[in-house]
Amino acid sequence: MSHHPIADYALLSDCHSAALVHRSGSVDWLCFPRFDSASVLGRLLDRSAGHWTVGVADSTEIRRRYLDDTLVLETTFHCPGGRLVLTDAMAVGPNERGHELGTHSPHALLRWAECTEGSVELETEFAPRPDYARARPGLRAVTGGLVVTGDSAPVILSAPVALTVRGGTARARVPLRAGESCAFALQFGSEGPEASWTPDEIAARLAETLAAWRSWSNLHQRYQGPWKDLVRGSGRVLQGLTYQPTGAIVAAPTTSLPEGVGGTRNWDYRYTWVRDACLTMEALWVAACPDEGRRFFDFLAGAAMRQLREESDLQIMFGIGGERDLTERELPHLSGWRDSRPVRIGNGAWTQRQLDVYGEMLSAVHRLREQVGEFNPDTAAFLLDVADAALGRWRQPDQGIWEIRGEPRHFLHSKLMCWVALDRAIALADAIGADAERLGRWQAGREEIRSTILEQGWSERARAFTQSFGAEALDASVLLLPIVGFLPGTDPRIRATVDAVAERLTDAHGLVYRYRAEDGLEGEEGTFLLCTFWLAQALALGGEVGRAREVFSRAAGFANDLGLLAEEVDANGELLGNYPQAFSHIGLVNAAWAIAEAEGST
Repeated sequence: MSHHPIADYALLSDCHSAALVHRSGSVDWLCFPRFDSASVLGRLLDRSAGHWTVGVADSTEIRRRYLDDTLVLETTFHCPGGRLVLTDAMAVGPNERGHELGTHSPHALLRWAECTEGSVELETEFAPRPDYARARPGLRAVTGGLVVTGDSAPVILSAPVALTVRGGTARARVPLRAGESCAFALQFGSEGPEASWTPDEIAARLAETLAAWRSWSNLHQRYQGPWKDLVRGSGRVLQGLTYQPTGAIVAAPTTSLPEGVGGTRNWDYRYTWVRDACLTMEALWVAACPDEGRRFFDFLAGAAMRQLREESDLQIMFGIGGERDLTERELPHLSGWRDSRPVRIGNGAWTQRQLDVYGEMLSAVHRLREQVGEFNPDTAAFLLDVADAALGRWRQPDQGIWEIRGEPRHFLHSKLMCWVALDRAIALADAIGADAERLGRWQAGREEIRSTILEQGWSERARAFTQSFGAEALDASVLLLPIVGFLPGTDPRIRATVDAVAERLTDAHGLVYRYRAEDGLEGEEGTFLLCTFWLAQALALGGEVGRAREVFSRAAGFANDLGLLAEEVDANGELLGNYPQAFSHIGLVNAAWAIAEAEGST
C-alpha cells in the first residue's frame, strides 16, 4: 500500500513518457517507452510494484525546484554532515531545440547526485518490476551497471558503483565528499556492448536536456500577465504531457489515482481525449504560443477522420498512437494508492457518446487558426463533417462532459458545445470551403440550439442554468456559457448562475464540485480544480475581477511546491486524482488570461 501524498511527487517528461519522483528521491512511477506503456516502476500504486531511490537517509530538510524554464528537477538534501544535490531528468535527444523538443528521445531517466558541502552517504535502491509488477525480473551485471532481464525489452541501469543484488533488488551506499558526484541512468532499449553510459555521457545528456527545454521555453513562452510563473509552469507541464511522435496529448501520465480515498472512481488517464487535447492546445496558445497546432490536428485528423466517416460519430478519445480500442481491464494484484481498488488500465469511456467533442474541436481550430495554417482538402472536408455531425446530433441525449455511466441525458453543456461547433464553423466557413446552402443550415441550427438552451436550460426554481434540460441540479459546466461566448458575463441570468454555483456547489474551502447529483457510480469525489478556475474565469468575464482573483488564488494555492496540480481536492485539502492533471492546468492558464484581459494587463 502506498501512502505518500500525491502532492509529494514531481513530474519528469521527455514528451514520450513520464516519471513521478517522490521528494525523498524515489522514482515511484515510470512507464517505458510511452505514457501508456506498462510500468517499470509502479510503487505509486503498490509498495511491491517497483521503485528506484537515490538520496540520503539522514536528511534534516529537503528542498526542490525545477531548474529555470525546464522540467529538470533539482532536489537538495540537507544533512547533519553536508549537503547533496540530486538532479533528475528524462533525457531528450542531442541538439533538440525549440520545436524539436523530444523528437529523438533515448528513453532514459538521468540522475546526477553531487555533494556540494561537507560529506554525505548516498544510498540507492533499484527494484524494477516491469509489466505492472506481474512478474519479478532478474538482474544481471554488465560492464558499467545492470540489465533487467525478462520477457519485456531490456532495461539497463548505468551505475558507476558496485551494486549488491538480492531478490530482484540492487543496492549500494556511496560516501561522497564536497565536489564529488555519482551519475546514474536508466535506459529502455536493446542491450549492446556499449549499452551502459559513462558519467561523462550522462553529464552530456543532462546538459542537452537542460538546453532543449530552455530553448523551447525561450521560443514559445511569452505570457506576461499576472501569475506569470504559474502560467508558464503550466505551459511546460502541458507540453510535457504531449506525445511528440504523434502530437497526441494525454489527460494525465498516471492511472487509477482515485477521486476518493479507498473508492472505486479510479480511471486510466494516459490517453488523449478529444476534449482535453483541444482545450490543452487552446491553453498552450496562452501559456506557450506554440506552433505545434498543425502536428496535433494532423494526429487528430488521422485518428478521427476515417472513424467519423465510417461510423458517423466521433469517438471521444484515442490512444496516443491513434488506437481506437481502449478496452478497460483491472489489475487485481495491485492494491492501489491508499487501498483504492481497482487499479485499471484502458478506459471504458472510449465507447461513450459525448456530443461536446464537436464544439471542442472546432473551437480549438478557430483559436489556433494562425498556427494550423491552410487546410488540405481532406482536413477541410473532415471539419465540414464535424460541423454537420453537431448539427445532426445536437437533439440526442449523451453521457456528457463528466462521462456519467448511466442513462443518456440532455445535458446543457453538450447542447452548448454543439452551438459552439456551429458558431466556430460559421466563422471558418471560407477557410474550410462551406458553400452558401451549408452555411445557411449551420446558421439556422445555431439559432435553434440557442433558443432551446435559453428555454429549456434555465430553471426559475433553481434561479440558474442547470445540468440538464428539465432538471434543477447545478453543474459547474454551465459556467462555460459566458466563457465560450454564448451569453455575456454581465447577463443577469449568467450572474445568477455564477452566484448559485459559488453559493451551492462549493465546499468549505470555496472550491467547486463538478455536480452533486446522482451519477450512477459508487462513492464520493472531491472538488474539481478545473471547475474552480472556471468560476474565476466567469467572474472575470462578468467584471467582478476582485472576486475572480480571490477564487483563482484559492484554487492555485493547492498547487504543490513545484506548481503541479492534480484533478481534485478532498475535504482535508489534499490533492486527489490523476496527476498532474492537464484539465487543472488548462483551467489555471485560461483563468489567469481572463483576469489579465479584464484588468487590461496583457
